[in-house]
Amino acid sequence: MPPKATTITIILRCFAVLLLLFNGAGALFGGWNLMMYTDGSTLQLSPKWLEHTPFENYFIPGIILFSANGLLSIFTVTSLFLNIKNHELLIAGQGMVLAGWILIQIILIRTFHVLHFILGSVGIALIIVGYLLWSIMQKKQTLS
Repeated sequence: MPPKATTITIILRCFAVLLLLFNGAGALFGGWNLMMYTDGSTLQLSPKWLEHTPFENYFIPGIILFSANGLLSIFTVTSLFLNIKNHELLIAGQGMVLAGWILIQIILIRTFHVLHFILGSVGIALIIVGYLLWSIMQKKQTLS
């Protein structure tokens, strides 16, 4: 039987759900768009941004975005709702995936956009929330 949730745990879990759904929905939409319209035009992405990348078009980045940030975020939110053991680590892991995606994207396209800041912040927030939830669970387990 899992330990009783505290107010802070409930707040952190709700925040994680919001962040994961924000990231997941955006990544599923964006990734799907990039796979369907590989020139990036529907998302107003410049083909010039691919000049210093190994990609000729946005298809492969779309697949990565769709799966690594979209599907994985939905999987992580599902693990949270089902209270799967160590779901806190999945939350932090998704934050690392998102923050890493943003960092690599900035390096490859050699430009910075406000969305990089927003999504990078979401990634860092997920890392922090996942760690805090994990820490709370560790303390509860040692007390019980």
